[in-house]
Order: sequence, then C-alpha cells, then structure tokens
Amino acid sequence: MSSSGTVHYAREQDLDVAEFSRVLAESGLGATRPLGDPARLQAMLNGAGMIVTARLDRRLVGVSRTITDFSWCAYLAELAVSKSAQGLGVGRGLLDETRRLLGPQVTLVLTSMPDVTGFYERAEMARVPDTFWYKRQS
Repeated sequence: MSSSGTVHYAREQDLDVAEFSRVLAESGLGATRPLGDPARLQAMLNGAGMIVTARLDRRLVGVSRTITDFSWCAYLAELAVSKSAQGLGVGRGLLDETRRLLGPQVTLVLTSMPDVTGFYERAEMARVPDTFWYKRQS
C-alpha cells in the first residue's frame, strides 16, 4: 500500500462487518477475535458506542471500536490497523480521533495485547498496573 495517499478518519457506526473482519485479520488481531462468526462480529459492532475508521484511498485500513457512556468512561475494545498501513501513523490517528470525539471529560481505558505495549507507551498512554478481569469462556 502506498503511503502517498491521505488517511481519512471518520465515525462510522454502520461499518460493514466484512470490512471489520478483514481489518481484524490483517492487523494480527484475528487470532483473538471471532472471525469465523459474522453474527458475533456484527453484535460487537452493534454494541459499540463509537466506531472510528481510518481509510486510505477509500480502503478501510484501521478501526477503533469503543464502548462508552460519552460522559465519564470509555473502553477501547479494538484498535486494529492493517499490517500494510502500520508505521504510517494510523494507530495514533485513530487514538487521537477517538479522544477528540469523546472529549476531555471522558477517561479512555484499554487492555493491550502484550506484544504491542510499546506502541501505547509511545502514544503517551499511562500504564495502569491494577487491572482485573474475568476472561471470557469462549
């Protein structure tokens, strides 16, 4: 993919499930997401309070999927960038646009995959050591 085009960021609540699935697969998150279950992927999109996309020459290359109340807190459930667009600033752009749309009064939280924690540190997100979770069973 050429880096000569301009990346366009937008809020797309009606994102196509096939495009979403493709970017998850191309980003490397496919192994940890239910790519073989389009109905579940659609439910994930439907349940998101905010979906921000990154398009390069109209092709979807990145997605930020956030669950939020738009007032106090937001959980960034996915930040996925196609490998072909990684290194172009798309991930940082998605974070910046997500934060801009949420506004300064909303705390943005995420749980990083271990192999990409450096990206979030470079994006100036503070590491929070006391995070707890019940892992989903399937």
